[in-house]
Amino acid sequence: MSTLLNATEQKKPNLWRRARHSFAVARHEPANLMGLVLAIFFAYLILAPVLSILVDSFIVQSGDEVRTHQDEGSFTLYYIVRTLFSRISEILLWQPLYNTLAIAAGTVMFSMSIGVVLAWLVNRTNMAGRAWFATALIVPFMLPTWTFALAWTTIFKNRTVGGQPGWLESLGITTSNSVAYGYFPIVFILVLHYTPLVILIVGNALRRLDTQMEDSARVLGAPSRVITFSIVLPLIRPALMSAVLLIFADCIGEFAVPYILGLPVRYDTLATGLYRALDTRQNGVAAVIAGVIMIIGVMTLLIDVRMMKEARRFVTVGGKGNMDRLRKLGRMRIPASGFAGAFVLIGVVLPLLTLFLSTIMILPGRFTLENFTFDYWIGSNLDTVALRNGILLTPEFWQAAWNTIVIVGSSSIISGVLGLLVGYAVLRCSFKSVSSFLRQITFLPYLVPGIAFAAAFLSLFAVARGPIPALYGTPLILIIALVAEKMPFASRSGIAAMTQLGKEPEEAARIAGANWLSRMGKIIIPIQAGPLATGILLPFISGIKGVSLFIILAIPSTDVLTTYSLRLLDYNYDQAANAVVLMIALIAWLGTVLIQKISGTGLAQGLEN
Repeated sequence: MSTLLNATEQKKPNLWRRARHSFAVARHEPANLMGLVLAIFFAYLILAPVLSILVDSFIVQSGDEVRTHQDEGSFTLYYIVRTLFSRISEILLWQPLYNTLAIAAGTVMFSMSIGVVLAWLVNRTNMAGRAWFATALIVPFMLPTWTFALAWTTIFKNRTVGGQPGWLESLGITTSNSVAYGYFPIVFILVLHYTPLVILIVGNALRRLDTQMEDSARVLGAPSRVITFSIVLPLIRPALMSAVLLIFADCIGEFAVPYILGLPVRYDTLATGLYRALDTRQNGVAAVIAGVIMIIGVMTLLIDVRMMKEARRFVTVGGKGNMDRLRKLGRMRIPASGFAGAFVLIGVVLPLLTLFLSTIMILPGRFTLENFTFDYWIGSNLDTVALRNGILLTPEFWQAAWNTIVIVGSSSIISGVLGLLVGYAVLRCSFKSVSSFLRQITFLPYLVPGIAFAAAFLSLFAVARGPIPALYGTPLILIIALVAEKMPFASRSGIAAMTQLGKEPEEAARIAGANWLSRMGKIIIPIQAGPLATGILLPFISGIKGVSLFIILAIPSTDVLTTYSLRLLDYNYDQAANAVVLMIALIAWLGTVLIQKISGTGLAQGLEN
């Protein structure tokens, strides 16, 4: 017995010494301090608004005292019972939930199938015009989703909705409700919108994949099928998972397209149901619906964590692969270009052409010479109440454009840098709990619909709290809200990039005596220049077409292009509003080119015709 006690007493100092040694080693790892700082920062920026929404599900809201028979602010289960178990729960939750999941599943399946093929054609083959397609295929993601919805209704609108008929209806061609509205057009439009996201993320992974591993497998006699499924797909699995998660989560909270194309046939989703609840001042019901969306997101996160453990087994030792050798398509070279061209035609040319024609038509759908005018672009002294001149001659338009560039541009740069730092901290941090918390909390904004997230942000920053002053009415609240909302784009890009980068290059520099700043500036950032540019580009082209945050947080002095276009729609100036949407697409395009020039990398980097 005494021998056992002595052995136990001897183990205690050893355990204490090992713990002290581990702590000392961890203290000198910069990624640990970085991870802790980022975790605290995002906990306040992201977690606090999310918690406020969850609390609203169990607190009696203003105006519901009579209905709940309780005082305002009291604890209640009324909203849970009403939304989940009452006679109207099928309308409030269950049918919208089914519709939402069906839309998300269909969008993920088709966008991944098309996007992976296009990413492979552009980055790994000698397809004709591949350098041009590398940029042209991304354009649909620069356009607001409601741009496609407006173009769709312009063409396919039928008698179900009053007002001006659609173009086909004007030509005597009647479209059914299943074509004009509901599931089919919603999924079709979202696939067009999110396929470029797959091309960006997967294409970046394919460009960085070392082809020498594939060459070695071919030398050993491995067939193409084995190389694809045993080498290529495992190595780009982090990028594939990132694309799936981003698209699925974004579809869960998508509002504009289901609102425009679902409302006429009462095809509700969780996002439109939430909007209805907020619009009718049912804040408690809205909080429950938001909670359901967050539960779906948490389930997605759990799947992500499990799959990432497998993905970490596959890393690229070097920073860049040898991508000089391309797959020869032979007779399929031109058909492959035709496939990519068809996507550009359907996803870019037709919607933009439709919107442009609508901006120069006095009456929609009438293709006569006297019906065309450029007054909504450059006209003056128009016979309207709120729009006296064409948008290019309106000072409010240019002020909104400047606000958009400053606010969205600043938040995008911050998001891109933070995303790369999050990826570095997640993969290098010694504290696994901090690493797991950081990668999950940066995904949380996708779990909350944009309108609810903006409302929660407003409640958090509308008044001064401690050292943080009241930010409502300033551009700063829009910048930090956009940084928080777009972190899933930036962080997933950074994490996917760092997952493929092994520790060997940085460890070699550490042994050579390079400090952390030198390693970041001369090794990590140069190797990850492409992902950093993508981490900036994705929030920019996503934020510039954002709607939900700006509706709640913007005031006239901080008006942006999206809120300006929506105000024109409120006055039924559809032509001018569509013109503003086209300018949004143009600014997004110019911003993309500028980011590529500044970063020295681009979507078409290294590609030749």
